[in-house]
Amino acid sequence: MSKGAMIAVSIVVVLGVWAVAIYNRLVQSRNRIANAFAQIDVQLKRRHDLVPNLVEVARRYLAHEAATLEAVIQARGRAQSAAAAVHATPASAAAMGALAAAENALGSSLGRLMLVAEDYPELKADATMQSLSEELTSTENRLGFARQAYNDQVLEFNDQATRFPALIVARLLNFPVAPMLQSTRSEEERAAPKVQF
Repeated sequence: MSKGAMIAVSIVVVLGVWAVAIYNRLVQSRNRIANAFAQIDVQLKRRHDLVPNLVEVARRYLAHEAATLEAVIQARGRAQSAAAAVHATPASAAAMGALAAAENALGSSLGRLMLVAEDYPELKADATMQSLSEELTSTENRLGFARQAYNDQVLEFNDQATRFPALIVARLLNFPVAPMLQSTRSEEERAAPKVQF
């Protein structure tokens, strides 16, 4: 084998090893994103499981607040559907955005339920309601931490997949940029609420 052929073979081997190393790092990062989302999913499932119990306890005291209770149940259903869509297409920015919107709507309807519950001392004093409220608060905190961990993993993956020269391997082997979870989608949502007395 000539010296030129040996150099060419060496270059091809080095490029091959380099591409495999980048591919493996990208796969590892993508798997970390999947794991981070799985942690979110665990907390979402827990949250979704708490909602019917919370509504059932509240229903005993809030018979004339049926619209509020129904809004919570409907928001829960939409959130579960959005979570299922993310499972079907985990890399879809649209599915991730729909999940964030559905979860925000569920959070809002739960917030309205809790505000209504404040007006009913018997409901507030109910031991089951207190326990469920504490569990829900704990789940919300865990969910916040899980979302932060997910976004950290997405950032790491996106940094790897968009830096040159790894960008070449990412594009050739179809590693699209992963979507971040966002709590708000528009400037109106980001604006502080105006309180008027």
